[in-house]
Amino acid sequence: MLRYIVVSLISGVLFGVMDAMIHANPLAQQLYQAYQPIAKTSVNALAGIAIDLAYGFILAAIFLLLYKSLPGKSGIAKGVSYAFIAWFFRVVMSAASTYIMYEVPVQTILYSLVAGLIEMLILGLLYGLTLKPGNSAD
Repeated sequence: MLRYIVVSLISGVLFGVMDAMIHANPLAQQLYQAYQPIAKTSVNALAGIAIDLAYGFILAAIFLLLYKSLPGKSGIAKGVSYAFIAWFFRVVMSAASTYIMYEVPVQTILYSLVAGLIEMLILGLLYGLTLKPGNSAD
């Protein structure tokens, strides 16, 4: 259980750091101009941190629940396959909805897809290297 808590906290912090890097860099700022008319002028940092930490715990728990069903024999392979599953449900479906519903440049959607894939792969590798149902109580 201790390992799960530590890895979940680490992944939550990673979520926050990666989200900041993904959204605050100059390229992203340029690409995300399409959202300017509806974007908030300030961000509630405390709420953002809480959400990212919750995501860390939830994604780690789901990884453990799915572990035996994930393709691959090694933790790394399972982590990568989990990353692709999470990427599909979290990023690809959101990007597809954005493409259909809003006037957003294709480059912005592609950036979101690639950045989201990298983010999910990092988290999936973290889970695959550190979590396994039998050792989550360490």
